[in-house]
Formats: sequence, C-alpha cells, structure tokens
Amino acid sequence: MKKDKRFGFGQNWKNFLSTLDDTRILEAELSLQKMLGVTTLEGKSFLDIGSGSGLFSLAAHRLGATVFSFDYDQNSVACTQELKNRYAKDDPRWSVQQGSVLDTGYMKKVPSSDIVYSWGVLHHTGDMYSALNHAQEKVLPQGTLFIAIYNDQGAMSRLWKKVKKLYIAMPAFLRPVYVLSIILLEETQLFIRKIFAGKNPLPFKRWEDKKKDRGMSMWFDWVDWVGGYPFEVARPEQIIDPLMEQGFVLKKMITKAGGHGCNEYVFTKTT
Repeated sequence: MKKDKRFGFGQNWKNFLSTLDDTRILEAELSLQKMLGVTTLEGKSFLDIGSGSGLFSLAAHRLGATVFSFDYDQNSVACTQELKNRYAKDDPRWSVQQGSVLDTGYMKKVPSSDIVYSWGVLHHTGDMYSALNHAQEKVLPQGTLFIAIYNDQGAMSRLWKKVKKLYIAMPAFLRPVYVLSIILLEETQLFIRKIFAGKNPLPFKRWEDKKKDRGMSMWFDWVDWVGGYPFEVARPEQIIDPLMEQGFVLKKMITKAGGHGCNEYVFTKTT
C-alpha cells in the first residue's frame, strides 16, 4: 500500500506521549491484569504486535514480563523506544524493532511468546486475516492471544470507511478541522439522545474519564478513529471460528453490542 494511503498512526502516538503520566500507565497495567485474569506477568514472555505508543509494552514490562515490541510505523517504533529509554533503558528484557506482521520472513524471526498482544492493530494492516494468522502462529502452547478487532456494523462500517478514506485524501492542514467536524456531529447526536434519556448530556467528565479506559485519550482516539486507514472489520464469529480451528479456546470476550469500536478477545492455545 502506498505510503500516502495510510494513516500516520505513529505521528498520532507521538503526540499522545505528551499526555502520558503515571495515571495512564497504571490504567494500562490494570486493563492487562483484568483482561488476562492475572496480577503479575512475572516469568512470562509478551509479544506486542503493533506497539504504537509503547504504553502496553511498558505496562507488560512493569508487570514482570520479558517484552518484544515491533511496529510497521517508524514513528511508532520511535515512541516505543522512547518509553523504553525512559523506564527501562538498559534492561535486556525489553526489545524494540521495526517490522510488519504481514512480512512472513520477518515473522519467522519474531520469538513465539506466552502472551501475544495486538490491540486495535490487525485491522489496520490492509490484510487483516493474514495478519491474524501470523499473530496466532507466534503463541506458545498453552499461551494466550489477546486481540481487539473493529466490530462490523454493516452499512455503518462502510460509511466510516469512506470517512477515513476522505481524511487520507485531503491536505494535511484540513485534517484537524475535519476531525473536529466529525466529533461535533457525533457529540451533538449523543447530546440530544442523553437529553431525551434524562441523563447528563455534557461531555466533559466522559472525556476526562477516558484515561481510565486503558490509559487512553479521547482526542487522540478520535484522530485515530477518523483517520485510521486501512480499515477492516469483523463479526465475532469471523474471528472466533478460524481460531478455534487452529486449536484456540475463547476465554473472554467484550463486544460493542452492535456499536462502533473494538471487540476484545482473549484466547488460550490448547496445543
């Protein structure tokens, strides 16, 4: 895929790092503990496919794991390396590389791990199912695969794909205005629905509380959502069934119940 047809995920993560604080790091750790059902990752190997900001590689490392991080985007690699330099500069238990989950030759060199983690990444590669297949191959027997994939909303997902393609096609100086216009439209609709439901319609607390959701930021999530292309989606069964055929068992799932966003899956490899 041509470079100008791909969203600059790494640049967005680079901007996000300016907001990173101890609270966001702790929330990232708590989210891993909750979804994986553990209190520590001591003695475990953790493969972060598409490490982005590096926040979850850092969280896994702080929980005791030996971490291998890689990303396709050079800016994302730089972000992850920056966090390693800040918090674990000389620690050999954390490695950071540039690479693509779609590159078969590269993936052969990537270490198989107890936990393979790829949150909101595989659907942005341009070939989601090949990426998923390469990811699952790196899970050690009795290991864990933790992934998040955009929910298929049917016609609405096709509309969002057009929104994202328009973002990529427009001049860079117009993109922030475009993101703001999408946010305004979505927030206005939500404001009206909350008024009719008798709920507090103001968005301020919800935006502030976003850091409690995996340590994320509402603004940078919106930029990622509006601009995030390539873009693919899947219904839960389209993810679960192929992995079951490969010897995985679904241990935990959180879905968007028909809404937009990522369905989260935690699988155990039985063979």
